[in-house]
Amino acid sequence: MTDTEDSHVHEWVQDYYGEVLKATADLKTNACCAVGAPSLRVGAALLNIHDDVLSRFYGCGFPIPEAVKGKTVVDLGCGTGRDVYLLSQFVGPEGFVHGVDMTPSQLEVAERTLSWHTHRFGFDKRNVAFHQGYIEDLSFLDDHSVDIIVSNCVVNLSPRKDLVLREIFRVLKPGGEFYFSDVFVDRRLPQEVAFDPLLHSECLGGAMYDFDFEQLAKLVGFSDPRAIDRAPITIQNAEIQQKVGAARFSSVTLRLFKLAGLEARCEDYGQLATYRKPMPGVGPVFMLDDHHSFELNRPERVCGNTAAMLRDTRFGEFFEVSGDTSVHYGVFDCGPTMAAAQYGAIRGDAVSGNCC
Repeated sequence: MTDTEDSHVHEWVQDYYGEVLKATADLKTNACCAVGAPSLRVGAALLNIHDDVLSRFYGCGFPIPEAVKGKTVVDLGCGTGRDVYLLSQFVGPEGFVHGVDMTPSQLEVAERTLSWHTHRFGFDKRNVAFHQGYIEDLSFLDDHSVDIIVSNCVVNLSPRKDLVLREIFRVLKPGGEFYFSDVFVDRRLPQEVAFDPLLHSECLGGAMYDFDFEQLAKLVGFSDPRAIDRAPITIQNAEIQQKVGAARFSSVTLRLFKLAGLEARCEDYGQLATYRKPMPGVGPVFMLDDHHSFELNRPERVCGNTAAMLRDTRFGEFFEVSGDTSVHYGVFDCGPTMAAAQYGAIRGDAVSGNCC
């Protein structure tokens, strides 16, 4: 894709979200609408969000990660700031949240309600900042400076997803995480669909084919993408349905860790992981991905990659991981953990990945 074509995509999207859409109800499909219900902790925090922010929300999930107190977080394509203000509550006064968006009218709402939210949360000073810019260029952030990056139904809108992922990888600290919800599709879309201005702006044209995304993520350095949940997207608009044909779209939430040494597949080293300390707002069962759940104080066998994700990230303070990689027992049969099987944490098909 040329720079001119890139700019055309940015122009479509900026015009659509800045001028055409005035409220969530103006969307022509449910692709850019949150799928499912929020968790209890997120539902409670939503009650503290200004109505002007909520009325212009266009996300497709709830990518609000756990254990973020005191962390530095970036929201790519923050819009009017809903997820920024959710995360602001969870990181607390000692943490900080950056919101990035290219649409001035969206950011105006976010900025206008900043003082209101700061007061509502009971903070002495603001712990968020908004930046106008493109998610393909995070040059305002230093290398290895961010703990977590989130995004809600925005990466699909980018004409250069490779640049987005490379920038994310650059600014994340070792052990950091990209936790996002987005639209995926079961096939590569023809050009007339992928670059139809309406379909692209409605989060369908730029939807990522599962396998292509997995390969890109691994090329950048995210070796083992993990899907958390998946929900089908229904298209009620007959004209749009005719344009996309038989392609099937889904809203998927994934987590990608910046961890050195993750292997190409799940390997067995006889390791155990035990959830020892409850995460705030999570309770006695923690869900790493769609088939790795952990009950408090219940040891679970894990592969080497899962052991690293629980030991060498912010989750390390909550987990005890026993064993190392000095003895190899072959490939790991990465089925559901006991807690996942018991509590029904498997939520549909995953987007490839080793343990997915």
